Amino acid sequence: MKRVKKISIIILAGILLVAMSQPILASKGKVNINTATKKELVVLKHVGDKTADKIIEYRKAHPFQKAEDIMNVKGIGQKVFDANKDLIVVKD
Repeated sequence: MKRVKKISIIILAGILLVAMSQPILASKGKVNINTATKKELVVLKHVGDKTADKIIEYRKAHPFQKAEDIMNVKGIGQKVFDANKDLIVVKD
């Protein structure tokens, strides 16, 4: 009986670990700068709340055609782009 209880606890702990790691694994994906929410944009390096707001405002009038276009947003230069170029994608 004790062995069944221990096994049950181990299985439950494993399930919880997998469930809790899901958001972490999802955050390793790429960020579509044309559709990302503010919460998703601030995951990018050197992008805080204000810069995320600027990205969202910019794309309303000028949807991004390529990843490099993010440098057209005021406050985002080559340094920020280089830090994030492997993390961002541009899709409709």
